[in-house]
Amino acid sequence: MTDLDLGAVRAFVAAVDQRQFSLAADLLGISQQAISKRITKLETQLGTMLFERVRTGIRPTIAGARLLPHARSLLAAADEAVMSIRDNPGPLRVAVLGERQVAMQSLRFYLDRHPSADTEIVLSNAFTTSRDALLSGRADAAFARAYGGPRPLPDVIASAPAYLEPLHLLVGRDHPLVCRSAVTLSDIGAFRVWVPGASVPSEWSDYYQDLSEFSGIAIDTTRRAEALGEVDSTGGPAAIDILIDRIAASDTLATFSGDGFIAPWHPHIRRVPIVDPIPAYPHALLWDNTNTHPGLPHLISYFRDSYNSDVAADCWIPNADRALFLSNSL
Repeated sequence: MTDLDLGAVRAFVAAVDQRQFSLAADLLGISQQAISKRITKLETQLGTMLFERVRTGIRPTIAGARLLPHARSLLAAADEAVMSIRDNPGPLRVAVLGERQVAMQSLRFYLDRHPSADTEIVLSNAFTTSRDALLSGRADAAFARAYGGPRPLPDVIASAPAYLEPLHLLVGRDHPLVCRSAVTLSDIGAFRVWVPGASVPSEWSDYYQDLSEFSGIAIDTTRRAEALGEVDSTGGPAAIDILIDRIAASDTLATFSGDGFIAPWHPHIRRVPIVDPIPAYPHALLWDNTNTHPGLPHLISYFRDSYNSDVAADCWIPNADRALFLSNSL
């Protein structure tokens, strides 16, 4: 039987998540050469290649994709074993999807009012999501949708409703809907609604697919890079700013934005509420129900109690999320 090196397994998972060896090295605090050596060692042990080169970096081979869930489980078990013998479990690590998201605003509100809470925010992104951070053991809890996505959550992951985020329509000042005090989903159907973030296989892309099927709106998920070209944010505006610029300059283009999302300010952008029904994104708090971190119960209790259940009756959410969010609104 082959004894796997946990350091090599951790390097493999980091490389899958970051999609580049250099970024995986930065994440683990080691050199790119060390990452390569560890993965080569793992490939030698297993007798197969785990990655292939692509234009944007690397991606797992078929064998690598089969190994990934087992590798995540190994690391989670190893981390849990270490934590079980420590007197101090360390800070409660909570994963959120980016600085601009409503989950970040909610978590900061919580921390401002509970300054003694020893909590560490784990920032994720579209490719290494907050759910991934939870499943890999990098986080004790995560703000994310509880359903959808390319990988179903395992049975040990529990969830509580955290926030129903109403969607608004962002349009430029010359858009035909700009003068409306509110619009319905049927009003939007005649226009191009661009949501490039939904191009990534994820729980949120599944949400927009469900919304499209419910409303009849053809949601354009063309990636920003395909529509705008590759964006180098180190020397100019970030991709989100360029997206906002494109919408501000158009008289036909629109996008959806959550009411808690901090969109870049633009003098020609207008935010129009959507009503009858209000499409809302269901943010849940997720955690592993075998996790014994002492800070977890308080976090769960707080977000259960602060969930804005009073708006649920007027909202549309996918059928998969209804039991979790509507049962708590009665």
